[in-house]
Amino acid sequence: MRIYPTARAILLMVLGAPLALGLALVSARLWLLGPAWMAMVAALLFVDALLAPGRRKMQLTLTAPGSLASGKSQPSLFHAVFPRGVAPGSVEFAIDLGDRLEASPAHGRARTHERQAGLPFVLTATRRGEGIVHRVSARWRGPLGLMWKQRDDRLERVIPVTLDIAGVKEEALRLFSRDASIGHRLQLDLGGGSEFHALTDFQPGMNRRAIDWKQSARHGALLAKEFHVERNHHIVAALDTGRLMSQPLLGRPRLDHALNATLLLAYVGLKMGDKVGLFGFDARPNVSSGVTSGPNAFSALQRLASGIDYSAEETNYTLGLTQLSGQLSRRSLIIVFTDIADSTSAELMLENVSRLLRQHLVLFVMMRDEELEAIERKAPETADDVSRAVVAASLIRERDLVVGRLRRMGVEIVEAAADQAGPALLASYLDLKRRDLL
Repeated sequence: MRIYPTARAILLMVLGAPLALGLALVSARLWLLGPAWMAMVAALLFVDALLAPGRRKMQLTLTAPGSLASGKSQPSLFHAVFPRGVAPGSVEFAIDLGDRLEASPAHGRARTHERQAGLPFVLTATRRGEGIVHRVSARWRGPLGLMWKQRDDRLERVIPVTLDIAGVKEEALRLFSRDASIGHRLQLDLGGGSEFHALTDFQPGMNRRAIDWKQSARHGALLAKEFHVERNHHIVAALDTGRLMSQPLLGRPRLDHALNATLLLAYVGLKMGDKVGLFGFDARPNVSSGVTSGPNAFSALQRLASGIDYSAEETNYTLGLTQLSGQLSRRSLIIVFTDIADSTSAELMLENVSRLLRQHLVLFVMMRDEELEAIERKAPETADDVSRAVVAASLIRERDLVVGRLRRMGVEIVEAAADQAGPALLASYLDLKRRDLL
């Protein structure tokens, strides 16, 4: 526990010097009143420190969640109790966190009521991994307001920051359920595709080309063919886990947005009977699940995705995509999550994508950088604004050139804001499936 003077005490102590000087100018005999004033303030400091509640008379607790999903927030609480003795009028709280957690507010004051003080705050997870609460602190003043008493509790409490799996499942269920804005259920299976499912009675409004005339003549009733979307396709999410994908976008790393989109697609794809795999690479491949299916496949992909850490290494497209191609034994839908750094790395990426297109269908997910676009659109007011706008426009133009080249090569492109990458990817996947392109 630390004890130190308040700003009020320092001001009172400092006043002793000009007081002694002023009195000495009036009369040499009165200069001793200055030191006497300082001695009196020092005595009051000592008395205030004695009267203020001590460390053993205060109970300090922190109420926080046991774990957090990346990008999510949870209410938390500082709480101080003074079970006996004199309780201060208010308590100031502060928290020291690791770089994967943020508190809002990180420090503040709460008034004491019935010998208790509580300060609510919001704990937000910014990056996956081990979020650490290093220390919580509380300080209070004595009854004279001259001395601070501060208590620092070193906790080193670990709060795991995981992927937002609950959000992924909620989004998937929402897409499967009734969409109130258009008033109909998403037809994700029957009625699309080209794989024969069953014969059914022809109903008004059905496509006449679906009528099976031979079976209709045999059964003496008008029958139509019902098709459903093909199953058992191979889908592989290839995630760039390099330096650029670790940079924040809309408050979260690009990699976290990509992982959430991947798990949303995996959840729906596995439900629809397809096989889904996960492949990660930066300077070298670091994750490879192979294509999986079955009731436990999503849990396995979830654990694998949660273990992917951020990297500071540059991405090696040649090594990563070449190894991925060698692992695939049949035509697959390869979904690539990456970010374009410069023209050199873009050329290497395009060269290796062209090899994948010889056998596979490739889909690129491009997350729009709305902050960069806002810088490019902002009306310049200073020379620095002009420089930033020129650099932003150059980066956007280079990105658009790469996207255009990918489209001309035959690559499917999904462009969406980072927080909408999952639904946009899922819509593109369902469209490819219905068009029988997989």
